[in-house]
Amino acid sequence: MLKLSRLTDYAVVVLARMGEAPDARQSAPELAARTGLAEPTVAKVLKILAQCGLVVGLRGARGGYVLARPLGAIRLSEVITAFDGPIALTACVEGGGGGCEAGGGCPVRGRWEPVNAAIRDALSAVTIAELAGPRPVAFIPEAEIRLAAE
Repeated sequence: MLKLSRLTDYAVVVLARMGEAPDARQSAPELAARTGLAEPTVAKVLKILAQCGLVVGLRGARGGYVLARPLGAIRLSEVITAFDGPIALTACVEGGGGGCEAGGGCPVRGRWEPVNAAIRDALSAVTIAELAGPRPVAFIPEAEIRLAAE
């Protein structure tokens, strides 16, 4: 199963909340209250986001964090890589870390890279702004609307 870590998920939530006031300095306690996440978790997420250059930490009495760039310029793949490391489906793809037991005798060795690249490209095509935007209206077939009205 392909699954992102909780911290990656939380990072997207924190960034989405920060995007509601993109130029405002926002503290970990404020963001914790607005996201419903524990303050130590938000602080950890912000620290990692700052280390990766996705947010900027401001020190001092009026300190806090601001977005380093607009949410529309932050790719989902950047957030995933910041928290989970390189996007790699198997050990034998670029960024996979190696360590495959099958080694040179593997019949699919080197053939996972196009699949991995397609997933990386798909995740790079999605911005945090798209994830944070308004939810799309659910499609309800016309027949169901008529039945509900009757």
